[in-house]
Amino acid sequence: MSNMTFEKYLNLADARLGTKALFVTDDWFAAVDRMLQPEPPVWKEGVFDDNGKWMDGWESRRKRFEGYDYTIIRLGVPGVISGVDIDTSFFTGNFPPSASLEACYCAEGDPTDDAEWTELLSAVSLKGDSHHLHAVDDQRPWTHIRFNIYPDGGVARLRVYGTPYLDWKHLTDEEIDLAAALNGGRALACNDEHFGKMGNILNPGRGINMGDGWETARRRTPGNDWVIVALGHPGEINRVVVDTLHFKGNYPDSCSIQAAYVKGGTDEQIETQSLFWKELLPAQKLEMHQEHEFSDELNAIGPITHVRLNIFPDGGISRLRLFGKVTD
Repeated sequence: MSNMTFEKYLNLADARLGTKALFVTDDWFAAVDRMLQPEPPVWKEGVFDDNGKWMDGWESRRKRFEGYDYTIIRLGVPGVISGVDIDTSFFTGNFPPSASLEACYCAEGDPTDDAEWTELLSAVSLKGDSHHLHAVDDQRPWTHIRFNIYPDGGVARLRVYGTPYLDWKHLTDEEIDLAAALNGGRALACNDEHFGKMGNILNPGRGINMGDGWETARRRTPGNDWVIVALGHPGEINRVVVDTLHFKGNYPDSCSIQAAYVKGGTDEQIETQSLFWKELLPAQKLEMHQEHEFSDELNAIGPITHVRLNIFPDGGISRLRLFGKVTD
């Protein structure tokens, strides 16, 4: 799996999904939870706090004895990890020379002192002010990770890309949002994401602000904008929610949804096929800054695995919800 491929997956270590650091040996200079924030790290010139220079990430003090620093993190959702990005942006004279990653699976609660940790990424060298992308080849799901830095220092962001793990056998009878990021849904392609990332529309909760949605640039040519979403599991959709929260002067005039049951194929092939998918939701007018729910308007097209949300002509969408029942 190439570096770019796994970056299309969900960041399981995103604080917005409920990811939290349960333990850290030391975060004297910069709080460990900063490392889990979704926004890119920033540099604040001349900003100091009681402990020293304010840094956007996790930073431990200089070690004066044996050992190394680490943090134990509970992922917001259990998942199979495909790759990591250890980002040392703005850490130049204070980054760790190396780091490694371990994981464990706890069916209940959090790991105890005698938990078994599995090494997913053995110690890799780090450079200052850089992204370090490493693929992970392991198909098992994990609930917790242990991130080790040797011996001390600062990391701006830790991104752990993967696929949420759900026990679908127990979810056959209930209505579930099959597109939700926490349920394994992922945005795999769009024609434009100038102002906001496509994956945002699958995040939990309602949008925080305009930047927490998907927003395209102003279209100056004929046509329309679109995004393709892979469901977490095949299913039949009976209710759709399109939310334009925070989008007021820039919401789309209307939207439609095409869908298909796709058997195999790469993301690029799926993108090409999507032109010919059946219509799940015929074109519907949208209003600014509100949730739109559609059920009677949906066409019965049976089980699907992917949808293509078309917006006309352009604009911003905060969330997309596709509620339905799991099918085999």
